[in-house]
Amino acid sequence: MFRTLGGGELTINNSNQTHPHAVTELCDEGARLYATALRSGRITRSEVDPAPCLLDFALLHPDPDDENWLRPVPPSVALAQRLHPLEREIQERRRQTIELTEHFDPFIAISTQSPQASIHAITVLEGFERINAALDSATAECQSEMLTVQPGGGRAADTLMAALERDRPLADRGVSIRTLYQHTARHSQSTLAYVDRISDGRIEVRTLEELIERLIIFDRTVAFIPASDDRRVALELRHPGLVRYLARVFEQLWQRAVPLTQEVPNDVDPNGITGVQRSIAKLLIEGHVDEAIARRLGMNVRTCRAHIAKLAAALGSGSRAQLGYLIAQSGILDQDH
Repeated sequence: MFRTLGGGELTINNSNQTHPHAVTELCDEGARLYATALRSGRITRSEVDPAPCLLDFALLHPDPDDENWLRPVPPSVALAQRLHPLEREIQERRRQTIELTEHFDPFIAISTQSPQASIHAITVLEGFERINAALDSATAECQSEMLTVQPGGGRAADTLMAALERDRPLADRGVSIRTLYQHTARHSQSTLAYVDRISDGRIEVRTLEELIERLIIFDRTVAFIPASDDRRVALELRHPGLVRYLARVFEQLWQRAVPLTQEVPNDVDPNGITGVQRSIAKLLIEGHVDEAIARRLGMNVRTCRAHIAKLAAALGSGSRAQLGYLIAQSGILDQDH
């Protein structure tokens, strides 16, 4: 914490040695020598050569009686010297907080009296920090229901840990949570472990082969959707019509999805073509490349290409161009599955 207050990180060259650290992270040699100086009342300059940080941090000062010796600064004095700037900064922050509050109070009063005060139809959130802050706020305010669509297969362990910390309080206070994953998430041990840890009867999880983009709805009053491919920009939607429409989309997907506790039906046609392969076939003739298809279906590119190879073998295709033609002629996309 002292790195912004003048007592921060140092890089000191002495006898070809480098001492990079903060006073709050005193090196082992420096800590040992400072303790020795405190016990004996003084220490020779030559002994301190391996730890020049003690002088730079003003933990030692020259002995007025003998220039070859150094005396320790009492730790209470050293601590006070470093706490005073922090206390001044805290006081300044408090003063700024009061000034900001007083400055915005008149505008808040106007805003709360406005007929449109409660509705900010669309808010653009840029950056993960702002997006997460908005999600945390909506989570804290949620009273009855959270609906989420999570495409892309299994989630990374650290992502699921953050989700667990955010979602568990919801379940603890009785909020109903329904989540849609893709079928590929069934093969993700971290995703299954997350569901097992948070599930207590109020959590329902279903899976579909293909999903729309990520979607989170709280109490059917606020929804969040991504606004860029890298998900660094999101939209916070509070317009009742928009949120109601997205909730209906979720309900339609939910009705088609398979509960996680049930097996996915083995949807194989007489030619040996599975439901996943029919989905891939549909995306192929729409012109999507392998990477885009894999991303849409929540699988890695290698798995996607393996399915394409099986699809080609089932239809007797010898090339990618011929495969598109054979898919169109085969009628496999006309099947109700």
